[in-house]
Parts: sequence; C-alpha cells; structure tokens
Amino acid sequence: MSHSQRLASLALELPPVPTPVAHYVPARIHEGLVYSAGQLPFMNGDLLASGLVGESGSVTVEKAHECAKIAALNAIAAVSSEAGGIDYIEKIVRITGYVAAASDFQGHAEVLNGASAIVGDIFGDAGLHARTAVGVSSLPLGAPVEIEMIAAVREN
Repeated sequence: MSHSQRLASLALELPPVPTPVAHYVPARIHEGLVYSAGQLPFMNGDLLASGLVGESGSVTVEKAHECAKIAALNAIAAVSSEAGGIDYIEKIVRITGYVAAASDFQGHAEVLNGASAIVGDIFGDAGLHARTAVGVSSLPLGAPVEIEMIAAVREN
C-alpha cells in the first residue's frame, strides 16, 4: 500500500503547508534528504493549544500528545511538498520534538509518542525513525510542542 493510500485508509488528509511565521522556508531538500523547519500544531490556521505542559491549569499531557500529532502532520505536509508528494518519501529518518514544559515535567517522550504514532500509522516500517525529545521553557507563539523532521526521498 502506498503512503497516500495508507493516509486515505486512516481517513486523514495532509493539511496545507503552514506559512512560515518568519524568514525561512517550510522544508529544504539536499542530497536525497528533506529537512523540515520546526512545525507547530496549527489546525485550520489556529494553534491547537498554548502554554506549558505539566503546569497546573495549562496544557495536559493528553492535549500535548494530540498537538504532537498535528505538528507531525504539518511536518509531513512540508517534507511531502518539497519531495514532490508523500509517495516520494522513502522513509522518515529522524524526528526532533520540543516540548514547552514546566521545570519539573518529565513526560517529554510520552508527549512525542503522538508524533511517532502518527508517522508509524502513515508510513508503516518506513516510518521507524530516530528521535530526540527536548524540554524547553517556551516555544514560538506559546505553542506547547514543535516538531522537526528529516525524510529520505526517492528521485521523481
């Protein structure tokens, strides 16, 4: 099954590539790899949540997990656009995830499992990737999660 067929079978569509909020491009290709810029959990032009994960009254782990999925879909859209389409992605090589979290929060990996799960659902074995989960004090626009992705592409 192709990546686009698997995406359709999951009743998912890639969102439009988010417009950069500063002076950069959403993704760049070099020597068979596509590197995404950091992608936030924008859905229909709006940030899905804002605030720190693990801080009382702010973003729950469950909401941050969902944000990681949405940010990953935005990263897939960016790398797919640069690659010529999702079916030109050979494999996902690496995901780096940033979680804006309270200073005592330790569930970064659990949050980023949202991104890893959606990548696995869409790409199957080609979605197995290396990953880094980083906790930070803040992210652009107050987002709780930001995802970067590196994908290997087939020649088109």
